[in-house]
Amino acid sequence: MTLTNSPTVPQEPVLSELFPRTVYLAGNDPEATRRAIEANFTATFDRYESLFTTLTSEEAYVKKSIPLRHPLIFYLGHTATFFVNKLVLAKLLPARIDPSMESTFAIGVDEMSWDDLNEDHYEWPSVSEIMDYRAKVRAAVLNLIRELPLTLPVNWESPFWPIVMGIEHERIHLETSSVLIRQQSLNLVTPQAAWQPIRTTGEPPENTLVTVPGGEVTLGKSFDDPWYGWDNEYGHHQADVEEFKASQFLVSNSEFLEFVEAGGYLTDAYWSEEGLGWRTFAEATHPTFWVWKNEWFLRLMTEEVEMPWDWPVEVNFHEAKAFCNWKSEQTGQTVRMPTEDEWHRLVDEAGVAEPASDKPANANLHLDHGASACPVTRFQHGQWFDVVGNVWQWIETPTYPFPGFDVHPLYDDFTTPTFDNQHNLIKGGSWISCGNETRLSARYAFRRHFFQHAGFRYVVSEAEVKLPSAYYESDARMAEYAEFHYGDQWFGVANFPKTLANKALANMAGRQKNRALDLGCASGRSSFELAREFEHVDGVDFSANFIRQGVEMAEQKALRYTRTEEGELVSYQERTLASMGLEEAAERVSFHQGDACNLKPQFSGYDLVLAANLIDRLYKPAQFLQAIHERINAGGILMIASPYTWLEEYTPKEEWIGGFKRDGENVSTLDGLKELLEPNFRMISDPEKVPFVIRETMHKYQHSLSEVTLWERRS
Repeated sequence: MTLTNSPTVPQEPVLSELFPRTVYLAGNDPEATRRAIEANFTATFDRYESLFTTLTSEEAYVKKSIPLRHPLIFYLGHTATFFVNKLVLAKLLPARIDPSMESTFAIGVDEMSWDDLNEDHYEWPSVSEIMDYRAKVRAAVLNLIRELPLTLPVNWESPFWPIVMGIEHERIHLETSSVLIRQQSLNLVTPQAAWQPIRTTGEPPENTLVTVPGGEVTLGKSFDDPWYGWDNEYGHHQADVEEFKASQFLVSNSEFLEFVEAGGYLTDAYWSEEGLGWRTFAEATHPTFWVWKNEWFLRLMTEEVEMPWDWPVEVNFHEAKAFCNWKSEQTGQTVRMPTEDEWHRLVDEAGVAEPASDKPANANLHLDHGASACPVTRFQHGQWFDVVGNVWQWIETPTYPFPGFDVHPLYDDFTTPTFDNQHNLIKGGSWISCGNETRLSARYAFRRHFFQHAGFRYVVSEAEVKLPSAYYESDARMAEYAEFHYGDQWFGVANFPKTLANKALANMAGRQKNRALDLGCASGRSSFELAREFEHVDGVDFSANFIRQGVEMAEQKALRYTRTEEGELVSYQERTLASMGLEEAAERVSFHQGDACNLKPQFSGYDLVLAANLIDRLYKPAQFLQAIHERINAGGILMIASPYTWLEEYTPKEEWIGGFKRDGENVSTLDGLKELLEPNFRMISDPEKVPFVIRETMHKYQHSLSEVTLWERRS
């Protein structure tokens, strides 16, 4: 059935010549901002529906363009349901418009992994039903835009934030849906006047390398920034970038042809293990948008054209990386894609500015020049071309959170699922990138086998590509301990590791404080606290996972973890040494994996040993207690804290040092400590019970008491 003449399907709207940029959210004129938000909403809603006029029939909507994504009908409904779902969550809409639609089209956007196909069956509504629904959503959102109180600036707490979020979300899908249309069968799409490609092409240029001087880059937005941003844009990152050379042009179809004709797709050595897996699965022998018909053609969104050799090649990360490896072999130089920091250094050196709001961009961006890529020689930026625009540029850097990152409560899973070192950043935007996508602060990332209107430029540099820490601890036990050591206080109970360290330091007053041992250090908070006054602290734990948390905090100066709130619901936490005043102390801490009952010889000569909540988790606590004096200097202090929770899963019963009857008399753990320690130590203070709280969920906490004893090593 042909849909283009039906009044219930997307109709071609009258579009303004210049697609509105993202809205400036500060200023002194709330009503002008309101009008700008309305103009952005209607223009985006119209342009999005216009995109779907390129589909010829019902089949074009329900037939998957590629097996790994939903059919296009999903995306027609998804952006409208996003508005409703977020506005209901924000309590701005009193009720849902269509619960069935808002369930069907709510989730499932991200491309499934190519080795994990989803064959679930979906019963899709008709196109006309979705268009009727979209009309209701349009009316509801317009009513909110016109009626909600508006104060400036619009920030995360503003009722207008989810509206702008919905606009920018739809602009993202304007682009990703155009890629799916480009991958749809050619007989199911048709050209439209509003989506005409650029027709110019010429001789491809010879690519050359141009030096980018070294310099400092500062990335990240503050939360009072006047432009809309997605969560991963916020925070602060600073880096020194070494000098490197960047290709003057994006890699053109012509330049990439050399790689294809040299057997690049057939030579395993150029491909990473992951890339080789994708190449084998996809049976790829050339870029996905190249079509061979006795000569090369290029598939655009709705047509095939003779290959424009001077346009940028469009490939996924694996193909770009394989090209760079081949280029390295050809030239004897270290060729790769730029890191995120290097790309921003290039932006600075090229003098690239944000797109103007009142004239076409000096770049192939924002649909200002046509609905396709264009020659790589058209838009010059400093000594380079297409530093932004034309096609996205793959980046060596996997996406990661800046220090200070936070998630917006209305969209807490926008970015965090991509912090897995499997999603690489793309920078610069493409011909259809609009709104937030075109801003230099934008940070979008896709799986490395993903196809987008994306290509690459290469750089030559000997600088090591350092992978950032993108990891969020999600193991429940490890996250609990991260929260226990570095998280919030509960029920007025002070942070336990910090409290113990403070007590230890107070008792070390007037004593030598050269070296300390934090035995059973877990996530490491006490180690850092002790290092405020000790010249060196060793943190030792049997668990490699705990040691990893301490090392991450010491090296990255931050620790990220998911804190369970309720059931499957989590919050994303970031704790920094700087916020605790411990950044300088970290330089004096080392973490090691070790067995407290069988320590290596180098762990000796300490002025303080702290054993916190350790002895009742040892397999031979008596052995530990009888030998620990060998690790402590004369006059040094042993501090033991324990709730005395003896369990056979940790300590065989015959190894317990207390908590049992002997000869009919009660033997407490304190009795056992005295018996085992007094030959080499004297107790220097009365036992003290120190409370601690371990948070499991927002509604479940463990409240315990740990008995602290202090022992001085005899001379």
